[in-house]
Amino acid sequence: MTEIIKTCLIAANPAQVWQELAQLDSISDWAKGVDHSALITSEASGVGAARRIQAGRLALIETVTVWEPERELAYSIEGLPPLVKSVSNHWRLDPVGGATGVSLTTSIDPGPSPRGKIAARVLGLILGRASQRMLAGLDVIVLSTAKGTPKS
Repeated sequence: MTEIIKTCLIAANPAQVWQELAQLDSISDWAKGVDHSALITSEASGVGAARRIQAGRLALIETVTVWEPERELAYSIEGLPPLVKSVSNHWRLDPVGGATGVSLTTSIDPGPSPRGKIAARVLGLILGRASQRMLAGLDVIVLSTAKGTPKS
């Protein structure tokens, strides 16, 4: 298993961060590189809720596997090139004074083949950069919402 962990500190409480993170169909509002997002299940929240995101030529399906409000969100990612067995993201929110420590762990299961292990390393670099962009975008949207600035 390959894991890429990225972190940031957002100057808002976990409830404010969760408010943005938990709007599954709105990730395209703040995640650079996500061109479009929409729910594909009748559930908008909770385990089993799923969204479709468009990132360039990739259409990905993200299905929630962990939903703990103001604390954790995890989802499986389907639709990446089939070089690895599975990919998932796990967000964790931890209160730090009046702020929130946010970590995003991307887990890549390369499967048993040597080709999958090589692909996991390359994919890890790409998804690590995407995670940094998502954390930065989440920070911007949470702070603008907290200050009353409307979403664009």
